[in-house]
Amino acid sequence: MTVDLLLGLQWGDEGKGKIVDVLTSNYDIIARFQGGPNAGHTLEFDGIKHVLRTIPSGIFHKNSVNIIGNGVVIDPVVFQKEIEGLEKFNLDIKSKLIISRKAHLILPTHRLLDAASEASKGKAKIGSTLKGIGPTYMDKTGRNGLRVGDIELEDFKDRYRALADKHEAMIAFHDVAIQYNLAELEKEFFEAIEELKKLDFIDSEEYMHQAQKAGKSILCEGAQGSLLDVDFGTYPFVTSSNTTAAGACTGLGIAPNKIKEVYGIFKAYVTRVGSGPFPTELFDEVGATMARVGNEFGSVTGRQRRCGWLDLVALKYAVQVNGVTQLMMMKGDVLSGFETLKVCTEYNYKGQNISHFPYNIEPENVTPIYKEFKGWKQDLTGLTTYDQLPIELKEYIEFIEKEIEVPIKIVSVGPDRKQTITK
Repeated sequence: MTVDLLLGLQWGDEGKGKIVDVLTSNYDIIARFQGGPNAGHTLEFDGIKHVLRTIPSGIFHKNSVNIIGNGVVIDPVVFQKEIEGLEKFNLDIKSKLIISRKAHLILPTHRLLDAASEASKGKAKIGSTLKGIGPTYMDKTGRNGLRVGDIELEDFKDRYRALADKHEAMIAFHDVAIQYNLAELEKEFFEAIEELKKLDFIDSEEYMHQAQKAGKSILCEGAQGSLLDVDFGTYPFVTSSNTTAAGACTGLGIAPNKIKEVYGIFKAYVTRVGSGPFPTELFDEVGATMARVGNEFGSVTGRQRRCGWLDLVALKYAVQVNGVTQLMMMKGDVLSGFETLKVCTEYNYKGQNISHFPYNIEPENVTPIYKEFKGWKQDLTGLTTYDQLPIELKEYIEFIEKEIEVPIKIVSVGPDRKQTITK
C-alpha cells in the first residue's frame, strides 16, 4: 500500500499535470484533493494537447481510477463541458471517474458574486479568475454550502433556491454594474446537474480507507501551488484552499501517517498569474523571452504569466512546509540560450540579509540577492538521458539540490510525456 502526494511548489502552473500523467502507470488510484476549475492541468502526448480542469490527470490511463475528493469545488457546467471534450477519446468515464459526496458545488450565483466582489475592490483586486471558487469556499466554511451529496436529496432545488436568493442579496450589496440572466444560467446549471448524476457518488474517505486496506497504490494530486495556499501563501493574493501537503489529508480523508513520498514540482524559473508580490520578477527582454519560449499563458484563463528567475528562498520554504522527499524540475529547456542565469539565494529584508521566507515579501521590503550561473546553448528537447545534459545545466541542478537538500529525480525538457529525463 502506497499513498504519495504530488504538489506544486511555486505559484502554480509548474507542470503537475504532465508529471501525474507520467507517473500514473505506477498507481491504481489518482485522487484530486483541493481546488476548482480555475486550475488547468495540461497534458501533451501523441501530438495532442489536453487541458483538464477538475478531472484528475490519470483519466487517460485505462487501469487507473480517478477520484474527485471532498476538498474540491465542482462547477457542474464546466465539468460537463470537460467530459464532453473527452468523449472523442472513447474513455470509459463512467467506470474511471468517481466523486466525493462531500465535494462542494459552485452555483451560477457564486460566479456572479465573485465578479461583483472583485469589481468592488477596484485597484485592490486580488486577480480572481472569476470562476466562483472563493465564494464557494466561503460558503463551505460559513456552513451554507451545497454539496454533491445534496443532489440526491428530494429538497435539493429548495436548498439551491435559498442559497441563490441569499447570493443575489449579497450581489446587490456590492453595488456594482453586473449584467446577467440568472434564469438562463440556472437552466444550464440544472441540465449539467442531471449529467453529473450519471456518475457514481461515493463516501470518499471510506473508499480511500478500504483501498489502502486492499493494498492499492494512491497518488494524491494537488492543484495550484504552495505559494497560493490560503494559510502559507502570499496572502491575500492566494487561492481559497490548502494547496500544501496538509490539504491532501483534509481533502481526501487520508491520515498523515499513511503518506510516504511527497513529490514537489517546480519550474527551472518562476512564473505567477494575476496580482501579488513576486521578488524575482523580470520586466525586461529576458522575462519576455522566458514567457515567449515557455508559452507562459494560463491553460484555462489564457492570461499571460509573469516570469522571473528561480527563487530558492521561496522554494526552500515550500519544501519545508510540505515535507518534500523528491523534486522534479520542469521546463529546463526554456532556459537554453541565455548567456547568464541568476538564482535568488537570499533576500535583503528591510536592510538585513535573510534566507527564510518572511511574513511580507512586498517589493518595498524585499530585494533579491542573486548568484549567477553560466548558461547553455544546447537544445534539450530531444535528449533522453541525464548524461546528455550540458554541464552548465548539471551544475545548475546540483546547486539547487545542495541548497534545498532534496534530490531532483526528474528533469523535464519539453511538454510531451516522452520529454522526461529520470536522474
